[in-house]
Amino acid sequence: MLTRKQHELLTFIQVRLEETGISPSFEEMKEALDLKSKSGVHRLISALEERGFIRRLPNRARALEVLRQPDSAVSKPAAPVREAANANTALTPLRTAPKAAPAPANDVIELPLHGKIAAGVPIEALETTATLPVPAALLGAGEHYALEVSGDSMVEAGIFDGDYALVRKTDVARDGEIVVALVRGEEATLKYLHREKGMIRLDPANAAYDPQFYRPDEVAVQGKLAGLLRRYH
Repeated sequence: MLTRKQHELLTFIQVRLEETGISPSFEEMKEALDLKSKSGVHRLISALEERGFIRRLPNRARALEVLRQPDSAVSKPAAPVREAANANTALTPLRTAPKAAPAPANDVIELPLHGKIAAGVPIEALETTATLPVPAALLGAGEHYALEVSGDSMVEAGIFDGDYALVRKTDVARDGEIVVALVRGEEATLKYLHREKGMIRLDPANAAYDPQFYRPDEVAVQGKLAGLLRRYH
């Protein structure tokens, strides 16, 4: 059986997801349940997660998913939970068959940031423990990582020095796609991929640079460009 506070929190999360598609923050949950600290929210979240009622979505800030509802044997809340933004708003009880919650509209994913990648002459791709927060709406299915672009050889494709390349992990690509190519097992570069007369041709998007030719065994596709982030200073 769930405790009264656990049931109230589950109700609050479910209703918020149905209304906005976004998980409530820990501060909002603390206020809604009239708790004194966020540590109490953490304990309730952990208890609901251990019992299989919710799960935390990996690599996403403030993202929770309700997996199931309490059965009829679960104790009901003694009083309605108050909405953090409006103390006079009472929450409706969990429905027997709630509608599917929409995907969070402004959810953020922490992508691994694997150093710099050359958009000119290939340079070593540095492995780091850094991450880059990225809106989930910019990404599709699959596993992704980020690389900081260094150089100007892809400017005609709209990719500039200092941009962040968002890359979907894959080891296959079609001709004409922009890929992260690992050259000779140690250097990575961002280029258009083409296969020509038994060779791999990596094309820049800048007339000042020449294509690069390699044997097929010298090039391994590490991912395909999925998006870009740019910061203005």
